[in-house]
Amino acid sequence: MTVFKTFWKVVKKYKGTIILYTVMLIVFGGINMATGDNQIDFVDSKPDVLIVNQDEEKGITENLINYIEDNCNIIDLEQDEEAINDALFYRDVNYVIYIPKGYRKDVLDGKNPELDIKSTGDYQASLAEMMLSRYVETQNVYVKGLENEADIIKAINDNFSKKTSVEMISKLDTGKTGKATLYFNFASYSIMAVVIFIICLVLSSFHEKTVNKRTIISSINYKTHNRLILSASFAYSVIVWALFLIVGMILLGDIMLTTRGLVYMLNSFVFTFCSLTIALFISTLVNDKNAVSGIVNVVALGSAFLCGAFVPAEWLPDTVLKIAHVLPAYWYINSNDLLESIEVIDMTTLKPIFVNMAVIIGFSALFIVVNNIVSRMKQKVG
Repeated sequence: MTVFKTFWKVVKKYKGTIILYTVMLIVFGGINMATGDNQIDFVDSKPDVLIVNQDEEKGITENLINYIEDNCNIIDLEQDEEAINDALFYRDVNYVIYIPKGYRKDVLDGKNPELDIKSTGDYQASLAEMMLSRYVETQNVYVKGLENEADIIKAINDNFSKKTSVEMISKLDTGKTGKATLYFNFASYSIMAVVIFIICLVLSSFHEKTVNKRTIISSINYKTHNRLILSASFAYSVIVWALFLIVGMILLGDIMLTTRGLVYMLNSFVFTFCSLTIALFISTLVNDKNAVSGIVNVVALGSAFLCGAFVPAEWLPDTVLKIAHVLPAYWYINSNDLLESIEVIDMTTLKPIFVNMAVIIGFSALFIVVNNIVSRMKQKVG
């Protein structure tokens, strides 16, 4: 019990650091969730179109103009080429349609006359071009099959009067799941930093020469001493994990009490355990307290930047993500990203997430094995 109590006395000395990383999680995690709280809704978009009609406005020509007016924002502009070019340059107009003289007669004669256009080349212009192409193709089909102009116009308008109803069948609240993912992704940095930093500092205190000598001459068994330190380290990691879950419940609300929330928690626990094994490994390699801070920055910050804790993984280059595969944080964050979009939670949809957890556990086992090997080698050298 003396070892256990000593461990927590040393931890208490660094409570300011724990509070600092917790505050960072609350502040930056909250900012991330606020900036990410953008619902993407469908908005009907109409491009700005200018029609330069050199034909008589009747029959087929008039119907084309009416179709464009119904589906686009018609811009009233002086029909001067310099003014048109300026309007395109300043994006006052997205698309210009030139209807040539004799267009109506040529269409009815089956000559398929071309419409000259000018475009800004942006997505609005592409939308206008798609609408115009669809109309012209439909018009050409009915011109070949019908002879009367009135019948052609009626057939075209009947074709475009048919509307398709769209029903949203997804009930997933991506706003809440997106917030949870952003929070837990950023938490990977805080968890890794506070677990590695504090455990390495505490264990370096136990590795000091004077403390080592007292341990050797004490009545406590060396294996018992190590087991108590490991137990205390594990207990500390669980407390850190629980603390961040409490913060998550405050920030995220009822989503934490759902099945999805439980998977987020389980995933973060597996990652916390992996962070503990990394901390034990680093503490075996390095006993210098001054070096610990630098190592934490390299490991925790490096993982956060490479794996998508600070910048969403979908925005990172493929090369960076390939490198990130060798880090436990990548698999942890990947699971969070998958959880954000899964609509139905069941064993089938959770399979990739469990695979990611298994990979993280594999990393943990690797660090434990390597740590044991390094410990034995140092004992032999000693």
